[in-house]
Amino acid sequence: VQADVSTYEGVLTLRDTAIERFGSVEVLINNASVYYPTPFEKLTEEDWEDNISVNLKGPYLGCWLFGQHMRDRGKGNIINVTDWGVERPYISYAPYFVAKGAVVALTKVMAKELAPAVLVNAVAPGPVLLPEDFTPEMISAVQEATLVKRLGSPEDVAQAMLFLVEGSDFVTGAVIPVDGGRQVV
Repeated sequence: VQADVSTYEGVLTLRDTAIERFGSVEVLINNASVYYPTPFEKLTEEDWEDNISVNLKGPYLGCWLFGQHMRDRGKGNIINVTDWGVERPYISYAPYFVAKGAVVALTKVMAKELAPAVLVNAVAPGPVLLPEDFTPEMISAVQEATLVKRLGSPEDVAQAMLFLVEGSDFVTGAVIPVDGGRQVV
């Protein structure tokens, strides 16, 4: 199902189609995102609106609309995807980090709003999939900036999500870094 997650109608279509097709939804992963450089000197209102709409409003609508369904069923699990960099943001991505930082707050708020039936957590990936234009020197520098001295993989992120869904029913409101220790370097 394809839909615009930055709109109420789009997320409602996703929810209703999933329920129609599968009978219910037990797990939602809010992973849609936009990510592109927005140098401070060239920032536009459209850059802010784009980042807030997709990176924050989309997860909010997902938590709200899917969360109601899950709460009514008596169980569910929502995972929001944020970014390790909200703790240590870097320049030229202000709208992105503001939106992803707000997803951390959204996760904690929704964990309270939807408890005890629905668990709401977030994962904060670090260097996993680097931009295609990164040079070997840039890649090496990113690897060296982690405690484990390597890049992560999509499987690393998926395993953290799997733990949140199947590994424990006693974790909610948490943000799990999957960053190779990048936050503490």
